[in-house]
Amino acid sequence: MNIIDPNNPIPKYLQISAWIKDLIQSGRYEKGGALPSEVELARICQVNRNTLRQAVAELTASGILRKEKGRGTFVCAESPLAIKHQLKNISSFSDDLRELGIRETTKIIKKGVEEAKEQVLKKLVLGQNAKVVAIRRLRSGDREPFIYEESFLPYPIFKGILEMDLTASMYQILHECFSINLTRCEQTIRTVNLKGRIASYLNVPENTAAFFMESLTYDGNNCPVELLYSYYRGDKYVFEVELSRYQIRQEQGRDE
Repeated sequence: MNIIDPNNPIPKYLQISAWIKDLIQSGRYEKGGALPSEVELARICQVNRNTLRQAVAELTASGILRKEKGRGTFVCAESPLAIKHQLKNISSFSDDLRELGIRETTKIIKKGVEEAKEQVLKKLVLGQNAKVVAIRRLRSGDREPFIYEESFLPYPIFKGILEMDLTASMYQILHECFSINLTRCEQTIRTVNLKGRIASYLNVPENTAAFFMESLTYDGNNCPVELLYSYYRGDKYVFEVELSRYQIRQEQGRDE
């Protein structure tokens, strides 16, 4: 049994916490039930105890597990349904929720025109002192906040977007209202601890673990059209990566 995928960019402890949540959701461990010992779980997951403890601490902080000194670790709440986001096609938050039958709502935190910061300029291939349309949104499902987003688009192309209803899928708006074919997207994921206003928007305590994703989306001419920073609640999202078959790499200089 392989709990950890070494090729998955998601940290090992979060892969383990997602696996434990799946066990609870499947009914293998009911509310009040005891989990195997840390030693046994570490053996099953093939990780050291520090990594295992980090996963348990994550679930304890989110209220799914509780630790009792001298007794063990117990399920104290049913695991919330995790939203699975597949990293193989360009898809939106709306698509993810629609598949689960969850009602989506989007709140516009702020929108307007800004002078782009240096990193945004580079990513969107804009000239110095260029302006961008900046849209900050809070995405929720069944009235519970899931994602905080900051979207940046080149102003000359998308200046009219500020007059539109921005509570819908941004990808859908770009495609239907601006006739842009979204052909590819580069995504980078890392873990962060939420701070200040973002933790407040997502209704979690400061230092709660979350996923941060940077997405750079391109049109059919290979020009970047949107830079998106997304903060996903770690207790609400699972990222699924599909890999092709393993291929042996040819050594450089090796004869055919």
